Amino acid sequence: MGEGMSARETPGHAPILVAVDGSPSSRQAAAWAAVTAALHDAPLRVLNSIDDCAGPARLLSAADRERLRVDGEGLVAAAARIAREAVDAELDISTEVCADLVIPTLLERSATARMIALGSRGTGAYLPGLLGSVTTAVVRHAKCPVAVIPDRSVDDEALHRAPVVVGVDGSPHSVAAVDFAIEEAARREVELVAVHSWCDTSTVALPADWEAIRTAEEAVLAERMAGYGQDYPEVTIRRIVVSDRPVRALREAARQAQLLVVGSRGRGGFAGMQLGSTSNALLHIVACPMVVVR
Repeated sequence: MGEGMSARETPGHAPILVAVDGSPSSRQAAAWAAVTAALHDAPLRVLNSIDDCAGPARLLSAADRERLRVDGEGLVAAAARIAREAVDAELDISTEVCADLVIPTLLERSATARMIALGSRGTGAYLPGLLGSVTTAVVRHAKCPVAVIPDRSVDDEALHRAPVVVGVDGSPHSVAAVDFAIEEAARREVELVAVHSWCDTSTVALPADWEAIRTAEEAVLAERMAGYGQDYPEVTIRRIVVSDRPVRALREAARQAQLLVVGSRGRGGFAGMQLGSTSNALLHIVACPMVVVR
């Protein structure tokens, strides 16, 4: 158990997996994944697939497959260099270029990975805010937490001092998100900001008993965060209760955050849904790294 970690720390050395395709956001994902792997004392696996959504590699000629393999080796080597430059400590980094379909490969490996890190947009995404197809599929179906990293640089000293923000609504997915977020805050030695939005629709006029409702919702959030202070005494926990739509409240809180953590589904989710509307919307608009936790 690492110094300063609580009894909630998950044992084992499951790897952090980062998939790279040469896009700016995937390069940032490699750097972010390296920093996170170092914080968790976890190995980092850098993956590229020559078989993407453009078509099966098996239909290409041997010469074309070899060209793609060579290109892929260059991509993972460059990402590994970025990863090593992002951390001061020694890091267990390995690279792989596979010829399997990238989405099924990542989903299969999510069963044994600590986390998967992906760029927010792949090489085929040209419009601002457009989430890459691989990232979208993996976030929806992966078995482990998935980190989505934007184009913006993660190597910023001010960003490293910024808090971790987590959305709290009391659902089982929200509980898992809080567990994940407070451990990240402890490892990064920063404040945790827990945001609870109690109004799912915007209203022009506040109800007459707004103060009573706010007091009740503050009590709900305090109850849901109970125990974390004892388990993580080194983490300052700031609770925010707002009467606003969850997407808007979390987006605002994330403006000054180094990481936003949300559950894959909220309290309104159904069993057959892979991703809640709040999580899905935030993926397209949040400027900081974001982790979706199952």
